[in-house]
Amino acid sequence: MTKKSQYMSNPVKQSVNLCEKADMLREKNSFKEAASSYLNAIMLERDNAQSYFGLGVCYKHMENYAKAIRYLEKAAELDENNYDAYFELGVCHLLEGIPCGAIKNFVRAIQINPENPDAILQLGISHELCEEYDMALMIYQKLIENSPEYIKAYDHKSSLLMKMERYKEASLILNQIMKIDPSYHKAYAGIGICFDKLGKKSDAQRYYRKFLLNKPDSSQASFVKTRMQKLRLQMTKSNNLSVV
Repeated sequence: MTKKSQYMSNPVKQSVNLCEKADMLREKNSFKEAASSYLNAIMLERDNAQSYFGLGVCYKHMENYAKAIRYLEKAAELDENNYDAYFELGVCHLLEGIPCGAIKNFVRAIQINPENPDAILQLGISHELCEEYDMALMIYQKLIENSPEYIKAYDHKSSLLMKMERYKEASLILNQIMKIDPSYHKAYAGIGICFDKLGKKSDAQRYYRKFLLNKPDSSQASFVKTRMQKLRLQMTKSNNLSVV
C-alpha cells in the first residue's frame, strides 16, 4: 500500500495526527502554521471539535476575530459542554468590540463550570462595557464573596466605582486588596486618587508617597509625582491665606 493510499484509508487517524501537530505549533505561538494544520485536519474530519477550537484560537491570536468567532461557534456546536470554547467566544466578542454579544457565551461557560472565577469576571466586564454598571457591580461583589482571594474582582469593582465617582466606596475596596496582598502597590495609587477626589489632600499625599516608595519606576509614577506637586502648591497657598 502506498503512502498516499494509507493516508486516504484512515482519514480520522490522520486528522488526529494533524490536530496534535497543530496543538504543538500553537503552544509555540506559531499560529499561522498551526492554523494551516488545523484546516488540513478539518478537511479530513469535519466533526472534530478540537480542530475547530484550535483554529479559532489561532485566528484570535492573529487578531482576525470574525473568523475566530466562526470557528469557535462551530467547536461549541459540536461539543456543547466545551467550557473553553464558550470562554474564548466571549473573549473574541469583547476583542471585536461586541461586549453585549459576549454575555451569553460567558453565561454558558459559567453554567458548564461555575467554580471558575475567570468567566464570572469577564461576564462582569462585559456588562460594564455595555454600561450596565449595577449589574457589573453585583457580579464583582458576588465573585468577591465566592472567591475572597481573587484580587481581580476587587480591582475591577474599585475601578468601576471610581468611574462612577463613588470614591469613598472605591477606597474601601482598595483597602481590602491591601489586606489580602500587601505587595499589590497599585492599590496605594488608587487610594491616593480617591482621597484626592474627595478633597482629602494630606491623606492623598500619604498614599501617593507609599506608592512611589514601592513603585518609583511605574508607568503611573509620573502622574503621581505631578499630582503631588500640585497638591503641595495648593496646600501652601491655603496655609499662606490662612496666615494672612
